[in-house]
Amino acid sequence: MEEGRKPSESSRKGERHGRDETEEERADRRWQELIQEIRVAQTGVQILLGFLLTVAFTPHFQGLPQTDKTTYIVTVVLGSLATGALIGPVSLHRIVAGRRVKPRAVTWASRLTFVGLLLLLATLTSALFLVLRVVTHDAYVPWLVGGVLAWYLVCWFALPLWIRSRHTSDE
Repeated sequence: MEEGRKPSESSRKGERHGRDETEEERADRRWQELIQEIRVAQTGVQILLGFLLTVAFTPHFQGLPQTDKTTYIVTVVLGSLATGALIGPVSLHRIVAGRRVKPRAVTWASRLTFVGLLLLLATLTSALFLVLRVVTHDAYVPWLVGGVLAWYLVCWFALPLWIRSRHTSDE
């Protein structure tokens, strides 16, 4: 046993998990998977936020009613929060790299990513609401946005949770 290391830490180092991998190997694999997932969401939210930031400088924006301007502000703030949460795991990894905390870093990065996805969901819903309100001014806009939100919830959460509950073994 290495000096200064607790016995439980030493025994966990070589412990094998479901895929015949050590805790460190599993953390490395999960980190790589998470980074690939974040790249997709991060790009989308950054493009959306960039577009949203330019809207305030268009001539049409100044003529919007206060309700639409408030919806715009909420949408930009949500997009900014989503961007922060989805970039956060990169900063987290940079700051803790080499500190032998990768399993915990992966857990926290995963949590930040999930929060980022929730904020992205709110941003997309708010942006769709704003655009449809400005374009149509029709009473059906909230219903249409509600339908799209339901679709997002099915695709992003209900289906994955259903598959997880149906196809995950206890082994």
